[in-house]
Amino acid sequence: MAQIIGERAQAGDAIVDYDEKLFDDIQANPGEKAYVFMHTVPYEGSVGFVNMLTCTRINRKGFDTSLVLYGPGVLMGSATRGFPNVGDEAFPGHMNYNNQLNTFMKEGGKVLACRFAMAALYGMRESDLIEGIVPIHPLDVLDCTLTARREGALVMQTWTL
Repeated sequence: MAQIIGERAQAGDAIVDYDEKLFDDIQANPGEKAYVFMHTVPYEGSVGFVNMLTCTRINRKGFDTSLVLYGPGVLMGSATRGFPNVGDEAFPGHMNYNNQLNTFMKEGGKVLACRFAMAALYGMRESDLIEGIVPIHPLDVLDCTLTARREGALVMQTWTL
């Protein structure tokens, strides 16, 4: 067994160098857009939540940002989450998806959700979405991607199963 010699890190200690940054802090030029596509199962890892935080950061950098939820990603937009009642946080972090989507939209981000995934896969109604999320036709998922390409927008795609 390896022996660690030295003092144990204490709460508040930094164990890596957070001050060194290698790249410029890029901000959007006027009119620049970003699209983040998420085909991600909520709560099956950190990918969905981390990408929501990234999406919010992109928006804060000044990009006109759209988040497209499709496949299992539409579940992140559920307004009926909670236990024992809708909106109740059953454990710390339980409502992270709802809270982060609301923060993103409050700051001007747009959220779109695929109607096919909602209805055919998960039995969700449009009224089950968090207020402000826009339901879209399933063919719009591809056309949104092609629109982003034509606009020269930043595109991020996340797939998990």
